[in-house]
Amino acid sequence: MHNPHRMRVLVVSNMAPDAEHPERGGFVRDHVAALRRLPDLDVTLEELTPGAYRAAARTLHRRYRSRTFDVAHAHFGLSAVPALVVRARRRGVTLHGTDVHVPRSRLVSLAVLPTQSLVAASTTELRDALPGWARRRAQVLPVGVALDRFRAIPRPEARAALGLDPAERFLLFPWDPTRADKRVDRARELAARAGLPLRTLGGVDPTRMPEWINAATAVVAPTMHEGFGLAAVEALACDVPVLATPTGIHPATVGRTPGCLCAPWDPDGWLAALRPHLDAPDPRVDGRRAVLPLGTDACARALRDAWRTLLPSPLDSQRGPAG
Repeated sequence: MHNPHRMRVLVVSNMAPDAEHPERGGFVRDHVAALRRLPDLDVTLEELTPGAYRAAARTLHRRYRSRTFDVAHAHFGLSAVPALVVRARRRGVTLHGTDVHVPRSRLVSLAVLPTQSLVAASTTELRDALPGWARRRAQVLPVGVALDRFRAIPRPEARAALGLDPAERFLLFPWDPTRADKRVDRARELAARAGLPLRTLGGVDPTRMPEWINAATAVVAPTMHEGFGLAAVEALACDVPVLATPTGIHPATVGRTPGCLCAPWDPDGWLAALRPHLDAPDPRVDGRRAVLPLGTDACARALRDAWRTLLPSPLDSQRGPAG
């Protein structure tokens, strides 16, 4: 039975995991877990299959036609479209990157923004990529990193947990190598120059990510662009060295951590920054300090507070639904 003293929220994501991609949507689930820890929220999560938006709209309507939420909040602009069928007093959307940078997704995302009471962007850079009318409305509200899971683990312990040689050194490219915008070619060139193997991820159980990060000598993120840059933030939370291009949240986190590099791709410069870590038996940086404000609990409170400004009387269940 619903507690009338709690704000009723439906979170909609278009990143339902499956057997091939168990990692998909993990950051949204971490964010929802933090929202659920707040005593004044009653949060329901709906994870949609990517691409099946007409079917998703039918499912959402069937499931929630007899309910009215205080807030219906979508992750990614495309998810906000099927979420419109759900009755809600207010609507919100968090933009993460592809919904702004990919032309077709951008078109749909911009079209749905006027229906949203709250427009959130995961970084200032992403907010600034919106047209003026949307940029003036948008707030910077990232989902954050699960600091309880992403923390320093002794490298031999992390490697042993993954079935690796406890003494193995390698660079980690923390994405599926088929994602062209992440530029695995650059990571491979750097690894070859450093004389280390490169391990890449894709289809990895998200519960194993802290072990993979802690097992690595360093994490390399030579991406073309990032909406946020969660992989680098997760590595910093583990105090693992990161080399990254200046996009997304990288300048404000990687760029402010001694021992890390945030710079445009340059093989010689990146190798020079990596060299001190190659000789260290347990290379670590003071990265967690830079990302503490980005923990999921702090980010959940910020989003909750943003919702509150839209609902000055969230306990007034007599109000009708708003667009």
